[in-house]
Amino acid sequence: MESRSSNHSVHRIVLPSGRKIEVVRFHDQATDVRTGPLHICPECQSQLVQPVDWTEAPNENWELVLRCPNCEWNTEGIYSQTAVEELEERLDEGLADMLSDLQRLTKANMAEEIDRFLVALQADLILPEDF
Repeated sequence: MESRSSNHSVHRIVLPSGRKIEVVRFHDQATDVRTGPLHICPECQSQLVQPVDWTEAPNENWELVLRCPNCEWNTEGIYSQTAVEELEERLDEGLADMLSDLQRLTKANMAEEIDRFLVALQADLILPEDF
């Protein structure tokens, strides 16, 4: 169970032993501390910054842990829904680019395998016991 106020949330947890505890988490009121887009690393300018963890925050904001795989920079902050949607669009574009590259690489690998098979077939290097 969880209750929220404007600057903190309380999670009530029941442990396996049956003991009940309350975890209080305080939230920063600042949002969008970064001035640039979330997908760009402020340290190395890489466009590969990605969310590692995220949770909903008050006032339709999101608390994100961001990490740059290029220089290992990371940060945690609270960002607006708009900034998070822009990051999500960039992540979707990156995924589409990777899938396109994978498809091109797969086709290139298959073409190479076919060429090698044809050379072996023409040289009578393929025998019935190969199958």
